[in-house]
Amino acid sequence: MRTLGSAPVVRLASIPLALATLLACGGSESTPEPTATPEAPTAKAEGPAVAEVPPAVKALFKPVAAKAVAADDAAKVTLGRQLYYEDRLSAGQNQSCNTCHQLDNYGVDNLPTSKGSFEDLGARNSPTAYYAFGHVAQFWDGRAATLADQAKGPILNPVEMAIPDEATAVAIIKSIPGYGPMFAAAYPDDPDPITYDHIADAIGTFEAYLVTPSPFDAWLEGKPTTMSAEARKGAEVFVQTGCTACHLGPFLGGSMYQKLGLVEAYETADVGRMEVTANEADKHVFKVPSLRNIAKTGPYFHDGSIASLDDAIALMAKHQLGKTLSPEDTSAIKAFLESLTGEIPADYIKPPEALASGDDTPAPMKKKG
Repeated sequence: MRTLGSAPVVRLASIPLALATLLACGGSESTPEPTATPEAPTAKAEGPAVAEVPPAVKALFKPVAAKAVAADDAAKVTLGRQLYYEDRLSAGQNQSCNTCHQLDNYGVDNLPTSKGSFEDLGARNSPTAYYAFGHVAQFWDGRAATLADQAKGPILNPVEMAIPDEATAVAIIKSIPGYGPMFAAAYPDDPDPITYDHIADAIGTFEAYLVTPSPFDAWLEGKPTTMSAEARKGAEVFVQTGCTACHLGPFLGGSMYQKLGLVEAYETADVGRMEVTANEADKHVFKVPSLRNIAKTGPYFHDGSIASLDDAIALMAKHQLGKTLSPEDTSAIKAFLESLTGEIPADYIKPPEALASGDDTPAPMKKKG
C-alpha cells in the first residue's frame, strides 16, 4: 500500500454503486431410511461463497469491468498495440514501451528502477500501465495530463528510449512501410497521418483498454468469487485503518496527490511533484498509485526501495497514518490486496508480428559521449 500531500488533493467524483446482494444457499439434508447399517450422508459440492459486501466497502469502491473496444477506436488500438511493442522507437532498437511496462507481467518489470536503451538507470520505479487511464495524471509527479502525453515522454528521454527528437521518431516510423496503411486507417482525415502526436495518441488509446478484472470486482458485483474470508475481512480492516483516505474509488488510488511522510517524515532525496510545480508545498508529494494488481507489481514506492508487500503495508500505516499494525491486521490487509490481482487480457495484449524495416530504416544509434 502506497499513500503519497498536504498539497491540494484531487479526488474522483463519487459514483453510485449498483450492487446485488446474494445470500449463500445451503441445501437441506435428507434423513436416510433406518437400516441395520446406515450409510453416511454424502457431502454436497458447493460453489464459491458470496458474502454480502459491507456498507463501508460499498461506499468507497466500485468494480471495473473489462470493456469492449469502441468501433471508433479499433484502428487506433491496432496501431497502438503495434507501436507499444516497437523496439525501433528506441535509440538502440532494443526497447519498447513493453520493456519496462510488461503487459504479460501486470505492466511492470519488477525492478527498482528500469534500464534505458543504453543501460542507464532511471530515477524512479516504472509504474504499471494497467488502469493508468483512470488516473488523475501520469508519472509519479503528475507531469503528464493524459496517456498520450505520457507516451511522448519515454521515447525522447535520454535515459530511457533516447530518441533525440520528435522528427527522428517520426522519420523512423515513416521508414517502415507497414505503418503507412495503419496510420491512414487510424487517422483517415489527415493527409499526412504519421505524426508524433498520432504516435502518442495511438499508444494511449491502446492503453485505455488495459484492465484486469479481479476477485474483488466479482465480490463487489455480487458474483461468485474466489475472494477468501480473510481477504473480505481485510477489506474492512483496510477501511477501518484509514487507508481509504487516499486509496479509494474504482482504482483504489490514482485520484489524488499526497505527501510521502504525511504524519511521520519519510526520508527521500526525491522532491516529487515540486520538481514540476516549483512549489515548496509540493515537496515529497507524489501521485497516489492504484493498488490494483499491487501484489504483482513490486518493488514498491517511487524509488522501488521496498521489496516486500508486508513492509510496504507497515511503512505506509506508520508514515501516512501514524499507526502500528498488528501482524493479524497486516496479514488481512495483504490478503485483501492480493484479491486485487486480476486476469491478464492475453488476447488483447498479444504482441503483433514486427513490421519489416524499409530500405532507409536507420540502424541502431550509439550512445553519445
